[in-house]
Amino acid sequence: MARRDGIDRTNVRNMRLTAAQIKNTQRHNEREKDSYVNQDIVPEMSKYNVHFKRPSGSYAEMFDKMEQEKIISTRGLKEDAFMFGELVFDVNSAYFYNHDGYEFAKQFYHDAYKSAIKIVGGEQYILSAVMHADERNRAMSESLGEDIYHYHLHVVYVPVVEKQVLWTKRCKDKSLVGTVKETIMQVSMSKKWASKPAINEETGLPLLNKSGKPVLKKSYSVLQDDFFQAMQRAGYTDLQRGERGSSEEHLTVTQFKVEQEQARLRQAQELVAANQRAAEHYGKRKVEMDEKARLVQKQLDELAPKVENLEAFAQKYSEELNAILPEAKPLESGKVYREKKARPVLEKVIQVLKALYREFLSLKNRYFALEKQYQQTIEEKRHLSNVLAKAETETSILRKDACDFQRVKRVLGPEEVEKALQIYKQNQHKTYNHER
Repeated sequence: MARRDGIDRTNVRNMRLTAAQIKNTQRHNEREKDSYVNQDIVPEMSKYNVHFKRPSGSYAEMFDKMEQEKIISTRGLKEDAFMFGELVFDVNSAYFYNHDGYEFAKQFYHDAYKSAIKIVGGEQYILSAVMHADERNRAMSESLGEDIYHYHLHVVYVPVVEKQVLWTKRCKDKSLVGTVKETIMQVSMSKKWASKPAINEETGLPLLNKSGKPVLKKSYSVLQDDFFQAMQRAGYTDLQRGERGSSEEHLTVTQFKVEQEQARLRQAQELVAANQRAAEHYGKRKVEMDEKARLVQKQLDELAPKVENLEAFAQKYSEELNAILPEAKPLESGKVYREKKARPVLEKVIQVLKALYREFLSLKNRYFALEKQYQQTIEEKRHLSNVLAKAETETSILRKDACDFQRVKRVLGPEEVEKALQIYKQNQHKTYNHER
């Protein structure tokens, strides 16, 4: 992207794409759409687009074929992994305008495609390479009074790294354990674009920080260096490398703001969805807790009078013990009375009291346990109510943010917004890897 300072700079962006995103990329690059939100695309000029490598099928079909033929391996990859990459090579439009325009651009990007092959690791991993010549530079066209087109190159590829698979301990031949079983080309965006140690240009040795650890050079910076140096070797010595020290160096101010807003919107939408799922979950749990509390309360209501009745009965039984004992007959000795009449009655009373006491303790323990359970249920219900209220408030705020951004999206166009988002995700991913 031009800085409007009269300096021509090389620039290359690396987009990370999932299987779900690749179809839209294909439709844009191969001009398969009936219409485009980007009003600067002139369909009548698409015939001037140049393929340096034309796809043999859809990008997804080519990927599947490579996997079937074991050119690549997706071992261990998740469904939402970045399985595709897209390099976008670019120089400001004025550079080509000052160098014979279209024909010069074709040769320039032919040489850029050669550098892409080296960057990717081989032409077999490139699915498509096409120079777009149908996107009008509106500002230059209006300024010069003639149609000026912004030439740039799209290279869609599969990111791979060489990986050695070793024999494990389960191998029957123990002499092979730990040795190389096979070498595969593993699909991996993160390893393909891992940060590399910075090299001292004078000594050729790795640069070290104050702690003696290697200084890592971000993958984005390495990519810019590789492209710039390749074009220098090809004879394009009147170009400068893209500016250093800026993660959004290839973005306009508007694009940079859009990408941040789009990222915020996506995050908000994810939070809304998460809150809705949580609300549904907690709503069901609250219904369950209500029913559980009702049942516990019912059991408590049933047990309470039983406990009270047992206590009253035990008290009454002990108070009326004398009335239960039979009267002694005249001339009946105390010993006989005790052995024949009093002892049997007392033994029965003791047995009844023991049984009653055991039942009393059991009911009492059950009562206290249910009461504790009830209090826990009430507390959980209170917590769920607070969570739901918070989720509803947060969702309301997030929905308002989403509505605000939709207005931005309608003004700028979904394609530009999506492109800005991909660039933002790329930069965030690089920052994360660097911090790790």
